[in-house]
Amino acid sequence: MLDVLYEDNHLLVVNKPAMLPTMGVADDVPSLLTVAKDYVRRKYDKPGNVYLGIVSRLDAPVTGVVLLARTSKAAGRLSAKFRERDVEKCYWALVAGRIEPREGRLMDYMRKDERHRRMHIASEHTPGAQAAELIYHAIGDSPEGLRASERRRLSLLEVRLLTGRKHQIRVQLANAGFPVLGDRKYGSTQPFAAGIALHSRKLVVEHPVSKMQLEFEAPLPASWRRFVEAS
Repeated sequence: MLDVLYEDNHLLVVNKPAMLPTMGVADDVPSLLTVAKDYVRRKYDKPGNVYLGIVSRLDAPVTGVVLLARTSKAAGRLSAKFRERDVEKCYWALVAGRIEPREGRLMDYMRKDERHRRMHIASEHTPGAQAAELIYHAIGDSPEGLRASERRRLSLLEVRLLTGRKHQIRVQLANAGFPVLGDRKYGSTQPFAAGIALHSRKLVVEHPVSKMQLEFEAPLPASWRRFVEAS
C-alpha cells in the first residue's frame, strides 16, 4: 500500500517505508518507483507505461518524504531546483550517545568506494573527494522528543543538508562518533526494528507549475514509537 502525502496532475509525494529501494533494482525486485507506477495506473486507469520521475531519492533503509514528478516537464524543473539547492530538506535521526554540542555544523570531504558500495571520509585533496556539509540540532529535550527513559543514551537530531552526497548524514554522524541506530554499515551496534533510524521528515519546494511554496511532512514510522514521545 502506497502512503500518499500529496498528489496532483504534476506531483506525487509519498512516505517511503523502510527497506523498499527507491529505484535502480532488478525488474523482479519491488521498488518505490514500480509501486508508485502501479498506483497511478490503477487509480487513473492508465493503459500502457506510466511516466513517473524520481526527483528526490532515499537509501533503502531510510524512511520518509520522496518526491516524484508525473510529467517530464515537472521532473526537469524540480530537478533543477534540487541542483540549485533551492529546496529545504529536513531529516530526523536517532543516534547513539548524547551529542555535544547540542547544535552544530559538520563539514567533511567524502569519496565513493565503488568496490564496497560505501562512502568514506577523506581529506580535501583526495582524488574524487567532494565537500559534505550539514547542520543539526538536538530536539530530544523538547515536548516532541525523546522519551525520558532514552535521553541519557540517545540523541534525537533534526538535520538539514547543505550538500547532497550519497549516504551523507549516515557517514558524517558516524564520523562524529554518533552513528544512526541500526546502521551497521556505518558503525552502529544497536538494533532498530525496521531499516535505520533516519527519516526524511520534511521537504519544502516550489511547485513546478503554480510556483506556490509547498511543504510536505511525513509522520514517523511505528518503529520510532518506543523512543519518541510524539510523531
